[in-house]
Amino acid sequence: MEIQENVSLKKYNSFGLDVKAKYFVELTNNDDVKELLKLDDLHYAKRLIIGGGSNILFTKDYDGLIAKISTKGNKVLEENDKDVLVESCAGEKWNDFVTYCVEKELYGVENLSLIPGTVGAAPVQNIGAYGAELKDVFESLQGININTGEEKTYLKNECKFDYRDSIFKGELKDKFLITKVILRLSKEKKFNLNYRAFQSYLKPGEQKNITLKQVSELVKKIRRDKLPNPKKYGNAGSFFKNPEVDKDKIDELHERFEDIVHFKVTEEKYKIAAGWLIEKCGFRGKNIGNVGTYKRQALIVINFGEATGNEIKNFTEQIQNAVHKKFGVNLIPEVNII
Repeated sequence: MEIQENVSLKKYNSFGLDVKAKYFVELTNNDDVKELLKLDDLHYAKRLIIGGGSNILFTKDYDGLIAKISTKGNKVLEENDKDVLVESCAGEKWNDFVTYCVEKELYGVENLSLIPGTVGAAPVQNIGAYGAELKDVFESLQGININTGEEKTYLKNECKFDYRDSIFKGELKDKFLITKVILRLSKEKKFNLNYRAFQSYLKPGEQKNITLKQVSELVKKIRRDKLPNPKKYGNAGSFFKNPEVDKDKIDELHERFEDIVHFKVTEEKYKIAAGWLIEKCGFRGKNIGNVGTYKRQALIVINFGEATGNEIKNFTEQIQNAVHKKFGVNLIPEVNII
């Protein structure tokens, strides 16, 4: 383990922002993690734990320690005729883990194919796509309290999972270092193909005989068709959450906008497609300097050139203000703005 000074974070954040960390360390095994936690200075330093850097917007240099988790490894812990417990190290790329599961014909994470980031970051954000969320298959995770050095296991009901949220994004933010994640996956063939995006890609009757690998490849195709190539355009995927509103608000908006894209969560709670709101405010494909939204999906904010974090932040605030003015709805970022 080597702690470096004044390290560029350009290759460690998906926006490609050229900011620096005062201190930087890459943790490749659990011994590195334990050694780092023994350093007295860590308990006083400003610190940030990152995985793939795919959900971060840096607005300035980071005046503290950034620890990148790069631990690797997947294994089956136990199994029966119906399901399997699979353990993955926090530094594994999430999509590599999905590929591992698909190759072993384990069902449950195929709708989450091609999501950027690492396994350790997945429960922090409670990642989700196309009608599936991590919490649907989550069993537990292991990690270390940074302040006390105590190793702890968190079960599903302790993680406070919510829409793109968890206890690790809230009260335990930067206080708990996730080392391993355990998921319960199924051996039985069962898919979640009800999400609207699937309908335009699948012909009638195709769902009946579709395979696990085909579903994963279909999800990848949908994502590639909808999202920009991260190697070409720096972005963090969906920048905002789909806002939740009550029934009175959705009824009021539906009277004004008959084509509003929304869906019911409960009898009294609805979600509105954030991309639809942004597009209706004229921001789809709009550029201001080096920043803009993707021409095929207004929810994706892009660094088109040498944008700074503050340029991106200011652009997203313009979007928030426009949506609030037109619809009276608040957009909340999915991205962690630092």
